[in-house]
Amino acid sequence: MTINTEKLLQEATESLERIQKFDVSSLPRESELGSELHFAEAVKPAELLIELYQRLSVAALQGFPDQTLGVIRDNANNNYQLFSKALEFKAAQQNPQNARNSIIKQINDAYQPAFQALHPFISYSLHRAADFQRLDSQARATLQSIKNKADDFDKEMEAHKNTAKNILDEIRSVAAEQGVSQQAHHFKEEAEKHEANAETWRSRTTKLAIGLGVYSVGSLFIHKVPGLDPSDTYQSIQLVTSKVLIFGVIAYMLFLSARNFLSHKHNAILNKHRQNALLTFKALTDAAKEEENRDIVLNHASSCIFSPQDTGYVRASRNQSTGTNTSLVELLPKTVMKVDAQ
Repeated sequence: MTINTEKLLQEATESLERIQKFDVSSLPRESELGSELHFAEAVKPAELLIELYQRLSVAALQGFPDQTLGVIRDNANNNYQLFSKALEFKAAQQNPQNARNSIIKQINDAYQPAFQALHPFISYSLHRAADFQRLDSQARATLQSIKNKADDFDKEMEAHKNTAKNILDEIRSVAAEQGVSQQAHHFKEEAEKHEANAETWRSRTTKLAIGLGVYSVGSLFIHKVPGLDPSDTYQSIQLVTSKVLIFGVIAYMLFLSARNFLSHKHNAILNKHRQNALLTFKALTDAAKEEENRDIVLNHASSCIFSPQDTGYVRASRNQSTGTNTSLVELLPKTVMKVDAQ
């Protein structure tokens, strides 16, 4: 390659890369030129022209003769010069409207001659960039790699078949366990709700107790307040009656508040107990191997979970039946029948 050829190749490369990388968003200049002189109409034809040059590969320029390189360089420079005119356009000139329209028309009309001059070179460039033999070789190598990976995957799946079966059995076991244990979250939600309500009523009970104490102390001296001191027996009776009524109302509200606190606290503990019991329910059923024993375990466990419990806040009624005796009587025939059969 001669020095002139190297120089021409460099110039053609620089010219082609410059127009390929041109930013068409810089053309409109609406903020500078206003709504009448902007170049927004030149954006689409400029994009079409740049796309034409982008189809020409820079790497393919090395295979072109000097004359072709000159054609590419000159066309790229001429078209880029049109963009430069739009970027350098000044509104402060004689008849700027006509000058602006002329530049836009030149950009619109530039595509056809540029296409006629460059399309043979673009075809060559695309063919060289494609390199079909190389693509065919790469496709064959990729296909073989996929086959090898598929074979390895089949071997790996065969090796892990037993492991997958064990995992599946374990998942089924866990799913069966969750069939009972997952219901524990219902009791958890209830326990949390009652616990929050219990704290609310605890605060109210404390405030009412303090208020009752303050009123009790204050009522000892209320007859000394000017205007409230009784002057005769009738007024004394009225004062005592009002003090008793107010004391009774506050005391009754304190009683109700304390009772609500105890009830919510009792329910919170009871639901927490049922939640914990359900979480161990599966372990109890698995411990009983025979069906008859499992029925007995299930009845006793259910009775323990759902029967009334003493929590220290509210005691369960002694008259409430837990159902344990009934369950044992119902299960007794099954056990007797099995003994007789033996």
